[in-house]
Amino acid sequence: MKAERTVLITGAGGGIGRACVSHFSEKGWRVIGVDRDEFGEGFPADGRFIKADISHPDSVAMIFKQAKDFHPKLDALINNAAVQIAKPLIETSVDEWDAVIASNLRSVFLFVKLAHPLMKAAGGGAVVNVSSVHAIQTSANIAAYAASKGGLLALTRAMAIEFAPDNIRVNAILPGAVDTPMLRAGLGRGHVGHGDVQERLDNLARKTVSGKVGTPEEIAHAIYFLADNEQSSFMTGQALVVDGGATARLSTE
Repeated sequence: MKAERTVLITGAGGGIGRACVSHFSEKGWRVIGVDRDEFGEGFPADGRFIKADISHPDSVAMIFKQAKDFHPKLDALINNAAVQIAKPLIETSVDEWDAVIASNLRSVFLFVKLAHPLMKAAGGGAVVNVSSVHAIQTSANIAAYAASKGGLLALTRAMAIEFAPDNIRVNAILPGAVDTPMLRAGLGRGHVGHGDVQERLDNLARKTVSGKVGTPEEIAHAIYFLADNEQSSFMTGQALVVDGGATARLSTE
């Protein structure tokens, strides 16, 4: 019988985070979830939910104290939490820029430092950083978010190199348009028209090669693939694009 594995998922209350909590739990993993908002009903009974803001160093130390008290070893870390500021770069304040970088990039730096010894204790593990297609192809009025997600790709490669001797793999996933609360909140940028939310979602779907917007569950399955050593044991330092083919098409078409 396979030993039960433990995963820590940040942004556990969001669209992709919730899907990950559900999927890892269904696969028999012990789940630790972190979010700055309450999760509500449905968190796995055998898991541990921690309400905290990952952008603050003091909070990260508290999170890992609770995580270690819950279980002394960690097999996977899913750095999924993020915030998005959708406005022109010249209108973005220093505080807004810093808030995005703190949540989306600095938090990963802080988390892996404290996750590393717990993963070494487990004999190795996997880190999955949730980046974005905005790291490689972006649009107007989302510069801070794009910069944070691009930085996360470089950090992924650096961590993969440093952590390989400890049998810790580090990969990034780059979701495209996925129907999450964050995506819906960002539909006001005007890049997919100005109708109601459903009309904007439909316009967005038509822009992808597959003709649809992704689901959080589809991203969770890809994240699980990168976290599970049986499925992706020879992958590290890589960026897996899961975007319905959106980045495959020339923008001039």
